[in-house]
Amino acid sequence: MDALKLKEKDTIRMTESNLRETTVAIFEKMGVPKDDCRLAADVLITADLRGVASHGVSNILQRYVGFYKDKLVNPTPEWKILRESPAVASINADGGLGIIIAPKAMQIAIEKARNVGVGMVTIQNGRHLSMASYHAMLALKHDMIGMCMTSTMPFMIPTFGAEPRLGTNPIAVAAPADREAPFVYDAATTVVANNKVTLARRMGVKLPPGWVADADGTPIMREVDPPAPGVDRLLPLGSIKEMGSHKGYGLAGVVDIFSGILTGGGYGANNGGKHVCNHCVVAYNIETFMDVAEFKRTMDEWLMMLKTTKPAPGHDRVLYPGLPESECEKEYKAKGIPLHHEVVEWLRKTCSDYKAACYV
Repeated sequence: MDALKLKEKDTIRMTESNLRETTVAIFEKMGVPKDDCRLAADVLITADLRGVASHGVSNILQRYVGFYKDKLVNPTPEWKILRESPAVASINADGGLGIIIAPKAMQIAIEKARNVGVGMVTIQNGRHLSMASYHAMLALKHDMIGMCMTSTMPFMIPTFGAEPRLGTNPIAVAAPADREAPFVYDAATTVVANNKVTLARRMGVKLPPGWVADADGTPIMREVDPPAPGVDRLLPLGSIKEMGSHKGYGLAGVVDIFSGILTGGGYGANNGGKHVCNHCVVAYNIETFMDVAEFKRTMDEWLMMLKTTKPAPGHDRVLYPGLPESECEKEYKAKGIPLHHEVVEWLRKTCSDYKAACYV
C-alpha cells in the first residue's frame, strides 16, 4: 500500500550497524542475555532491511519493550524440549520471545533434516516472532527449504462471523535458487498484517476497502479510518466469500492446527494468555529428495520464467515473492534504513530512560 510508505520529509536514514547496536543495547537493558540480544536484533534489523517495516525495529521494538516492562515476556527463558524423535521435537518456550526461541528451534529442525531429510519443531508458550520469513530463511544457507507458521492472538473474523476467532496466522516458505534471489513467501492469512493497521494509525491514513469489518462483523468495503487499538477486526484473505475469504479463513485454521493445537499449547483464541503465540518451523533437506544443483538450476529457470512474463498495461515488470525484498535489502544496506522521525525520537528517549548506549 503506497500510502504506508514513508514520505521523505518524515524520514531519517540510519546505517544498519548503528540501528543494530542501538537495538542490542535496548534489549540488554531489558535483562536479555548478550547472545540473545544479538539474535533478537538480527531478526528485527533483517525485517527493516527487507522493507518489512511493520515487523522491524520501527514498529515492533517499542511493543517488545512494553512486554518486558509489564513482565509479559520472560527475558531469560529456560526453554526445553518436551518430546523428541529423529525428525521432530516439541519445545516449551517458557514465555520467551519468538524472535529468540524460533531461530533456535529452526536450528534443531535443520540438524534433524540434515540427518533424516526433514525436521519439524513445534513451540508452545512462546511470544511474538516478528517476520516469519526470517526463521524460514535460516534453512537457505544449508541448501534446505524452510517453513514457519505462527498461531497468534485473535484478530481475524471468520467468514460470516461477527467477532475475532483466529489470528493473522502467517505462513512463510523460503526456497533457495542458484543465481536468482531466493523465493521467499511470507503472508498473513488475513487480508493484511495487523501491524500495518498500526502503521496506518501512525501515519494518519485511511485503510483500503476490504481490510476490516465493522462492529457487527459486516465487511467494510470502502475506505475507513483505522479502528482504535485493541478493537481490530481483520478480514480473512479474500475479504468476502465471493472473493475467496473462506480460503484465507481455512488457511488460518491450518496454521492454528499445526502451530497451535499440535504444539500442545492451545490455539490462538484459547492459548492461555493474551500475548501467547505458538509456532511451528520445518526444514526440508533438498539433497534427500534430489540433486541440490539440479534443484537450484530448475529454481532459476522457474523464477526467470516468472520474471520474464509479459507485464500487464501500467506495470513495468512481473515480480515473484522475495525479489522486491532482496532488492530492497541491497538498497538499504547501501543507503541506510529509512525510519519515521517518531521512531528515531522514541529510540533516543528509550536509550536515555534506560541509560542504554545510543547510536541513532
